[in-house]
Amino acid sequence: MSVLKKPSVIPGFGLTMGFTLAYLGLIVLLPLAALAVKAAGLGWAGFWNAVLTPRVLAAFQISFGLSLLAAAINAVFGFIVAWVLVRYRFPGAKIVDALVDLPFALPTAVAGIALSALYAPNGWVGKLLMDWFGLKVAFTPLGIAIALTFIGLPFVVRTVQPILQDLPPEEEEAAASLGATRWQSFRRVVFPSLFPALLTGFALAFARGVGEYGSVIFIAGNMPGVSEIVPLLIVIKLEQYDYAGAAAVATLMLAASFALLLLLNLLQAWMRSRHAR
Repeated sequence: MSVLKKPSVIPGFGLTMGFTLAYLGLIVLLPLAALAVKAAGLGWAGFWNAVLTPRVLAAFQISFGLSLLAAAINAVFGFIVAWVLVRYRFPGAKIVDALVDLPFALPTAVAGIALSALYAPNGWVGKLLMDWFGLKVAFTPLGIAIALTFIGLPFVVRTVQPILQDLPPEEEEAAASLGATRWQSFRRVVFPSLFPALLTGFALAFARGVGEYGSVIFIAGNMPGVSEIVPLLIVIKLEQYDYAGAAAVATLMLAASFALLLLLNLLQAWMRSRHAR
């Protein structure tokens, strides 16, 4: 109780907590509740009939599967980018560091158009891949994965980078003085400290990928059952005035995303508690 009564610049705990709950309720919980109520109007049978169609299931498989793939790719290469930016000094480092934030600042529609032009069969990269390997990128699931990787990279880099900067060098020096190799120091000293942040970046990149729309629809091809994502399917249902069906798909998407993020957060908390021991 003494903490709650400690003098503060802002009002006391009771008032600020009330503002916090009211704000979250209006901004977050109320829209989600309205979504659930709209979907509940279908009833259980109608709800499952709306979300278990082959087209909806294929869209979920594409959205969640490719989002997980893109997040995993970003976890690996985003970690490498963060490591290079923190541990090395080289000409143009500030420019590279600024480029990492480009997907944040770039409108998603612009990113989608740029990626489509680049990886189209007649684009700079797409033409080379088609001529050399017979690989078509644009308007396929591979194009979706590339778009999701593009927009998710900053989440991993910016999550891992500050933790790596604050990592005390004394631990690595102590490991080296005890005869550990560089790989052993990284595996047993550095990586366990960075893994919770890396997992957080992975979760953020995955969450962004699941809900991404603008940068994907231009490069996806949007073929039902092949390259159609869940957000696009929701928009299509809304355009067809199937509001209840759109709400049902959105509710299932919300529940699946929440379950996966909760699992990742629990794993992150477990890793932190294990490392603290």
